[in-house]
Amino acid sequence: MKVCFIGDVVAACGRRVIRDLLPGFILSRDIDVVICNAENAAHGLGCSEKIVNELISNGVNIITLGNHTFSNHDFLRQIKGLENVVRPSNLTPPWPGSDYTIIEKKGVRIGVINLLGQINMGMDPDSPFTKGEELINKLVNEEGCNSVIIDFHAETTSEKQALGYYFDGMATAVIGTHTHIQTADNRLLPNGTAYITDAGMTGAVDSVLGMDIETSLSRLAFKIPSRYEPAEGPGFMNGVIITLDDYGRATDISRFTEYE
Repeated sequence: MKVCFIGDVVAACGRRVIRDLLPGFILSRDIDVVICNAENAAHGLGCSEKIVNELISNGVNIITLGNHTFSNHDFLRQIKGLENVVRPSNLTPPWPGSDYTIIEKKGVRIGVINLLGQINMGMDPDSPFTKGEELINKLVNEEGCNSVIIDFHAETTSEKQALGYYFDGMATAVIGTHTHIQTADNRLLPNGTAYITDAGMTGAVDSVLGMDIETSLSRLAFKIPSRYEPAEGPGFMNGVIITLDDYGRATDISRFTEYE
């Protein structure tokens, strides 16, 4: 079976790309399960119940999030009833939402975990290594999962690689998100875990991480305070396809980039 993981969807452009490209992509690539990071889907910052339903209606099965999970404050209330949404688990217990979610297809029971990095994220999460191991054990030993996929939403490549090796052989896949630039290091690690440092983003092609170029230049080149605005124009969809065997083990991980 094939699991498609779509990198961070950014604003209206990213949502349009999902609407226009994903249904046909699922058919042409024979995709069974679609996981999508949507923490930037609401005008570049946060998510909403309406956006979740929109993405699901266009073929997404499970939505992961990140450090901007509750930038839209209404989502604090909305997330409680969304069973196909998983938010970072290694933050304080009072956070609403699910630590993990499960989907079963073709006899493979897949648990999905979302973890947050510890370095330069502007937050104070618990160890993603400890929390991830706790949840993998729960999914395998209590929930009957034979496959576990981790979205690791983190800033630094070193922490992402370290977590990949830590869970090599325990997780089916460790997929990095957050930095929005697709990396070229997709591979199976020595003990069989599918890995990539960053799956990339889904949004405007001509942009700075999905945001307006002129606004970004104003802030970065000229030090003029400016409010970030999402970029518009033609878009693309980035991510990876993980092939699983009948036992839920990864046999391949390949990158893709699809343009409007």
